[in-house]
Amino acid sequence: MGTVGMKKKMILGLATVTAGLALGACGNTSDSAGSEMINVGILQYMEHDSLTQARKGFVSELEEAGYVEGENLTLNYQNAQGDQANLQSMSESLVGDNEVILSIATPAAQSLATITQEDPILFTAVTDPVDAGLVADNEAPGGNVTGTSDMVPIEEQISLLLSLAQDAETIGIIYNSSEANSKIQSDLAQEALEAEGIEVKVLTVTTTNDVQQVMTTLAQEVDAVYIPTDNTLASTMPTVGEIALEYKLPVIPGSAEMVEAGGLATYGINYEELGRQTAKMSLQIIEDGADPAEMAVETSTNLELVINEEVAKSLGIDPESIVLPD
Repeated sequence: MGTVGMKKKMILGLATVTAGLALGACGNTSDSAGSEMINVGILQYMEHDSLTQARKGFVSELEEAGYVEGENLTLNYQNAQGDQANLQSMSESLVGDNEVILSIATPAAQSLATITQEDPILFTAVTDPVDAGLVADNEAPGGNVTGTSDMVPIEEQISLLLSLAQDAETIGIIYNSSEANSKIQSDLAQEALEAEGIEVKVLTVTTTNDVQQVMTTLAQEVDAVYIPTDNTLASTMPTVGEIALEYKLPVIPGSAEMVEAGGLATYGINYEELGRQTAKMSLQIIEDGADPAEMAVETSTNLELVINEEVAKSLGIDPESIVLPD
């Protein structure tokens, strides 16, 4: 992949290299927002950094476009905290009163989509919207649901992992077996690893309570670990990171936020920017009357190589030596 606008900078103990298509500068477009009050609902599946950053990016982009909460914007924010029963009741409470509803993560989007086939629903942090039953086709969704996918560049992530664990014979993968998006990523990662002659050990969890025990078991059997953008693992990355350091294992997770919380490095999505990208889609609906059925699902236009300096040094790796393989 090309390296347009390649740069390197240090952020809060993280070394970050940004590559890919840079998003256009966001000017102050408050003149485009009218004085009429706009209602926007937000349903977030659970609390962890990636999903929260997507929400913050969405709200920030609306604000920069002139929609300010308390002035001409009412935000109805609901967080299900990973509970399916909460998703159901919260989805019902958001339907019918909002110009647009943002769903953050696949379970939230699926819950809303079963409640209404009329209200415009945007999703973000969804890996495969077709497989999740949210859209008929990524180019032509065909219903009231569209948004942004967080499918990560798995081949590049696996190449990065192999460059950091060159002597690895067995690589582990861990994810929540109930998250369909995670299984898709796990299968792709396993395929890429096995194509390189690497043995793969896959273990799954069902709740956050399983993570410590399963990760400890995995750490004793592998030379490095890959983790998809899994909600359960993302919310427990500090625990994963502590175990990985104890066993001196490099961990490549799916997102930048998971690196910051305890992983070694990744080449992945900036979820705040993905949220901003989704907000731009919402503005097309709010301001221009765009039809979600005709709005193609978008993928991230901003990918980053993110390195956790502290973790790298603890593993005896020079952070400056970590680069994307050719």
